[in-house]
Amino acid sequence: MASRVVLKLSGEAFADPELNYGIDPSTVHAVAEQIAEVHAEGHQIAIVVGGGNIFRGLSSAAAGMDRANADYMGMLATVINALALRDGLEQAGVQTRVQTAISIQQVAEPYLRLRALRHLEKGRIVILAGGTGNPFFTTDTTAALRAAELGAGAVLKGTRVDGVYDMDPETNDDASMHQVLTYMEVIEQRLEVMDTTAITMCMDNDIPIRVFNMTTPGNIAAAIRGEKVGTLVH
Repeated sequence: MASRVVLKLSGEAFADPELNYGIDPSTVHAVAEQIAEVHAEGHQIAIVVGGGNIFRGLSSAAAGMDRANADYMGMLATVINALALRDGLEQAGVQTRVQTAISIQQVAEPYLRLRALRHLEKGRIVILAGGTGNPFFTTDTTAALRAAELGAGAVLKGTRVDGVYDMDPETNDDASMHQVLTYMEVIEQRLEVMDTTAITMCMDNDIPIRVFNMTTPGNIAAAIRGEKVGTLVH
């Protein structure tokens, strides 16, 4: 069944899998092919992109940079990723529009809710860059906000791990993955699904979140189709 979803891709979706930074054209192409495949089935897809493969605002702020300034730099990094993904999608034959929360009209449209909805209804993919346009807000919160604004049926968060674990699976071999969680379980157990603002916004608007491993071939398409991959938070 066709659906409207917001797909959240972290910066790792664009990076060389070994180096974990920069933009690797073959990685972007593989992601674009998966999205194009499932888009052809009639699904309406809005994509929120992160920028951590280029610049991570929060970690730079922790290193002594002004947080607001660092966050604006991170927003610009998401625009670079959005343009790379648009190129990949258009090469895969999908009409795509980039909209940004900060004004860069030479390279992308400004984010306008009604225009984004119109693009989706016309069968175009919309890539949403620049976060919310405000510092101190993550791209996870952006995904939750845009999902609420656009009436999406789910937020699909692509990560480097298979789902939500009780502890960090990259440093703990005995970590156990949750299949299903409630919003309150995520908040009370401080599980690193999304930041609390994003979780609360999804809870208030009854938008389920699916967290899955975007590096596993076929998982992006499966998540968009609504198949049981990763962890469901609802």
